[in-house]
Parts: sequence; structure tokens; C-alpha cells
Amino acid sequence: MKTKIFRIGFVVAVLAALAMLAGCAATYTGLRYKDLQVQNKMSASIFLEPVSPAQRTVFVQVRNTSDKPFQLQGDVIAALTARGYKVVDDPNQAHYMLQANVLSVGEADKSAVENAQTAGFGGVLGGAAIGGLLGGDRAVEGAVIGGLAGAAAETISGALVKVVTYMVITDLQISERSKGGVSEQFNSNLKQGTGDTTISQRTASSAQWKKYQTRIVSTARQTNLTFQEAYLPLRQGIAQAIGGMM
Repeated sequence: MKTKIFRIGFVVAVLAALAMLAGCAATYTGLRYKDLQVQNKMSASIFLEPVSPAQRTVFVQVRNTSDKPFQLQGDVIAALTARGYKVVDDPNQAHYMLQANVLSVGEADKSAVENAQTAGFGGVLGGAAIGGLLGGDRAVEGAVIGGLAGAAAETISGALVKVVTYMVITDLQISERSKGGVSEQFNSNLKQGTGDTTISQRTASSAQWKKYQTRIVSTARQTNLTFQEAYLPLRQGIAQAIGGMM
């Protein structure tokens, strides 16, 4: 009889711990990501030579090859204009040529509870530690059940509060007009059929532009974020990052 009462009490304690873990993890995540967080990271820095105000002219071309509508050109032009650049329609009249391509737009899946940042609340390790505190000859049993409770708490908290991250990947090329000309060499390997045969090509030419390339990875993260809410901040963040390089 005492054993049965002990088991019932044990189950009640585990359920109470489960509810506590789920509630704490969901509350922690909700508070941490309640505000929209937008970040832009570039794969490489671009440094342009300072020029006179008369040379602060730029031709802008922004394309979108992703599967979602993402209108970025207007924001980029506004950011450049605010920094004193004159946007021209003819590349022959420009000192700089800015070309961007939006490669990918979409949601990057993330767990609502991040184990590394919620140690002791939503993860399996926290649940196992609580179970182990029962002690005695039931310590092992408690650790196993506690571990399962911790995993269940993580799942429940993830259902209560979902942290959504949207990511945009943009390739960027900035060309700067060169007075002395630039020597270019292109190397390519073309595959023939389904075998291992390839054709190597090498082309040399001269150009008037010095070219710089980088990739911008932009993210917007918030609890229960929708794409409509992330769309404008992502556009403005990317435009600001591009404008800051000029």
C-alpha cells in the first residue's frame, strides 16, 4: 500500500516538475525574443577609395531570383541618396556600379527552446537532474523519468512559444571605375555529358572597372513572427548595410 502511495506521489511530483519546466522555458523564450531582432552579416568587407563629390555617382541594378517577391531596389536607392550619392540610369555616366541579387528568402527553422541557453529549464539534462534528486534506490528510476519529463517540457514549451527566424541571402558586387584600366582573366571548366570529360577555358580581357564582391546574410527573429512583419525591417536592414559600404 505504501509502495502504491509512493508511486502515485512520485508521478504527481514529476507532472508538477514537467509543468514548471514547460512554463519556465516558454516564459524565458517569450521574454528573450519578444522584440524583433534584425542582423546583417557580410562574408567580406569592401573598402572603396574616397572620391570627390562630383564622382559620387552610382548605377544601381537589383535583381531577385528567389521564389518570393522581395523589392529591394527602392530601399537601396534611398539609402545611397541619403549618403549623398546621385543615382544615374546610364552606367557610362557612373563612377560606381552596384549590382545585387537576392538569392534566397525564407524561414530558417529554429527550436522555440534553445538547449544551450536554457540549461536547467527545458532540456533533457535539467529534467534528469531533478529526477536524480529523489535519491535512494529509486534514484536511477527518477533520473530516467525526469529525463523524459525534461524532454516533454521542451516539446510543450516549443508548442507554446515559437521563435521564428526569416533569412535573406543577397550577393553583392560593387564596381569602381578605374582610370588606368583593369586586366581580367576568366577560368572555367565545362562538363561534357554525364562522364568525367571537361573542357577548360581561359579568357583574358581588359576592363574599366575594379570589382568587389561580398555576400550579405540577413536575419529577422521574434516570437511568432510572420513574413509580413519581417519584410520591411529586412529590406531596410539590407539597404542600410549596402549604403554603409559606399
